[in-house]
Amino acid sequence: MIRAVIFDLDGTLLETEQLKAESYARAAIQLKPNVFSEAEAISAFEDFVGGSREEVSRGMLKRFGLEESARMRMMEFGASEPWQVYTRLRLQIFEGIVADEDVLRKAAWRHNVELLHQVRAANCRVGLATMSYCPQVQRSLHALDLESAFDFIATREDVENPKPDPEIYLLVAKALDVPPAECMIVEDSVAGVRAGLAAGSLVLAVATPLTKRKLHESGLLDDHHVVDSPEALQETMAHLMAHHNQGYS
Repeated sequence: MIRAVIFDLDGTLLETEQLKAESYARAAIQLKPNVFSEAEAISAFEDFVGGSREEVSRGMLKRFGLEESARMRMMEFGASEPWQVYTRLRLQIFEGIVADEDVLRKAAWRHNVELLHQVRAANCRVGLATMSYCPQVQRSLHALDLESAFDFIATREDVENPKPDPEIYLLVAKALDVPPAECMIVEDSVAGVRAGLAAGSLVLAVATPLTKRKLHESGLLDDHHVVDSPEALQETMAHLMAHHNQGYS
């Protein structure tokens, strides 16, 4: 029986993965101007979405040959490795983008936010498990008026290991006092899906333009566990819940 639903934040409740993609692209162009377009860099980001900052930065550095340019700016950014330069430059750009709460409000994935409200109305326990850091999480939830929407929130500061490690989902399930097997996890990325499955939970993946291809290619979930369009979300959620709960009847 599903008694709790745990949501991811970036890419699930907020279209921040697109904003992150733009910031990674602009940082790459700053390091190596007039060589490739922002669209090309955003497209490349699709291959790394859901990874840690280090994984994404290393991948983008290699893809676009940015390491030497980054190495030359290590002292400027107080960095020990080139990937840290790229990460810190990207974060500066990202912080500038999301400083405007209107940008965050417009980035809301309304279908998933509505699902969150419906889950709460059904008296399920509700958690948030995000790899974002607490200040950004607070800012995002304030912009969406979701500051009081969750029974428990876990951020990057609360765990040692990032997704795809299941640590954060196990932490939230424990805090909600619900066994992981009785939790549904709503995710958008391959890393998040891996984390949810490793926790032993039922996983629903709501694909975005940046994650759709990799979700299907990963083979981690049957297609009926992956929602490709907002219009199919309610039906897919109801089907999964009913099918799962049959085993408890």
